[in-house]
Amino acid sequence: MKKSIISLLAIFGLLVFTSCEDTAGPVMEGAPEAPEITEPTSGSSFVLNEEDMDVEMDMMEWSAADFGFSAAVEYTIQMDMEGNSFEEPVEIAKVRGNKYSPTVGDLNTKLLAAGLPFGTESLVHFRIKAEVSSNVRAVYSQPVQVGITPYEFEVTYPEIYVPGGYQSASGYGNDWTPEDAPALYSINSNDRYEGYVYYANDNQEFKFTADRSWDLNWGDDGADGTLQENGANIVMENAGYYKVNVDLNNFTYTLLSTDWGIIGDATPGGWDADTDMTYDVDDKVWRITINLNEGEMKFRANDAWDLNYGSDDANGTLQPGGGNIPVETAGNYTIELDLTGPIYRYSLELN
Repeated sequence: MKKSIISLLAIFGLLVFTSCEDTAGPVMEGAPEAPEITEPTSGSSFVLNEEDMDVEMDMMEWSAADFGFSAAVEYTIQMDMEGNSFEEPVEIAKVRGNKYSPTVGDLNTKLLAAGLPFGTESLVHFRIKAEVSSNVRAVYSQPVQVGITPYEFEVTYPEIYVPGGYQSASGYGNDWTPEDAPALYSINSNDRYEGYVYYANDNQEFKFTADRSWDLNWGDDGADGTLQENGANIVMENAGYYKVNVDLNNFTYTLLSTDWGIIGDATPGGWDADTDMTYDVDDKVWRITINLNEGEMKFRANDAWDLNYGSDDANGTLQPGGGNIPVETAGNYTIELDLTGPIYRYSLELN
């Protein structure tokens, strides 16, 4: 699909295999032996540099998994942020051997795509998943904690598009024109796409396209949240600013209407009440000019904590549920929230 360029534990199961006279296959009793990461050790750190982008690095090694029978093992390097529990790990690479040696540039691109900030160290956990087939339960190494600092670089993200009859009134060029339509992005390159789209009027129709053309498109024949190739137009009944998610692994989509505000002890409502922002159709940002106290703030949708953005590094980029954004000096500010993606951003300008 067309892409966009921007700057930018161990789990063991008791597996018992038996065979009958007319079935050939491995027989195993007992628990398999999981791989063990030998390099890097927990507490190691890596600083990636652009001048070394073509250099191959010895990133990771591990011992072989033993499933109790001869089989080709596929290993997946998984990563998760410090404090998480590998509930939704990022897959960095799949290999057949016992070593992962990416170029510095390739690893840097994958780390930025996973949401790690550039120019600052992030604490992450790596682990190895070992599997031989879908019929045999995978096993996992113990994780290792690593500090890693990517560098700023241009990252490529897959895109899909949202053309429809709403475009002209909503500031997206000509109606039903994929070339002008807003994009949704797959930050982890996993066929799960996300973005925000503004619908100025009620009862507007749209579809999803794989490229900025109609060659491959999806609609919803049953208006039930599932997609079909060349399916019926999707109807957005109520105007608003929507968070749109599309999962092309199972061809489903969701639409969430959002209104945005700021909250925190730096804002007039403190941590108890949002102060609403206003959407600018021309600039495609949410904006407010307001007096702020010294303190902290975040962005929150729909007067609830279900969807909120903060900044883990206070560097102008936003992460879901990220850290509080500091306001170091009291005064009158113009605040902007830019959700055009693929990286969500904010600005605080002291007037």
